[in-house]
Amino acid sequence: MSGTILIVEDEPVLLRVLKDTFVNQGWDVAIASDGEKGLELALAKPADVILLDIMLPRVNGYEICRVVRERGVQSAILMLTAKRQEEDVVLGLNLGADDYLSKPFRRGELIARVNALMRRARGNRAAVAQFGKYELNLAGHKLFHDGKEVELTAKEFRVLAFLATHPGCAVSREEILNAAWGNSVMVTPRSIDRCVATLRAKIEPDPHHPVHIHTVRDIGYRFEGEEQ
Repeated sequence: MSGTILIVEDEPVLLRVLKDTFVNQGWDVAIASDGEKGLELALAKPADVILLDIMLPRVNGYEICRVVRERGVQSAILMLTAKRQEEDVVLGLNLGADDYLSKPFRRGELIARVNALMRRARGNRAAVAQFGKYELNLAGHKLFHDGKEVELTAKEFRVLAFLATHPGCAVSREEILNAAWGNSVMVTPRSIDRCVATLRAKIEPDPHHPVHIHTVRDIGYRFEGEEQ
């Protein structure tokens, strides 16, 4: 199994070993030796899996985990830590990490853990989100209404996919921007509102009284899967 993996580790020897291990396994590998660069790469081009050390210079692994989850990045995160205390593990998981592995670890176990996370990530991407009479195929990038495809632009699909996979959550315009446009693109809040307006015209029974994409004053939007 292979995919894209970002390795954030400040120990030069271990970083080189990890990189070689996953290159030899057929993965597309990106690396960072400090937390600041790791966070930049995690947001700019999200990988399938992030191997994330906790104790890093500039920005620690906990903060990286917190920020990428706040920005809507769905990469699977495996934390690498020399800390064995339960509270450290719990903190990482509560911030959005998917798994952890204590140093020193065996190469075979690391590969197995990463492959398991990749299978889970692929399964999530293949999921279908349903709301009302609509079916959003996240893997096929298609929206269907009563079995008939609804034409969406790439931006509209990404915005809808982000909203539909965060039902009931008030999400900010900044979160939507990073999910649909990427953090390196200059987009005004008005551009996001226009995209939401075109989406409403396509999926709402009455766009002026939406039942799925609700405006949350001073924040952004909230998606409701069931018609209220």
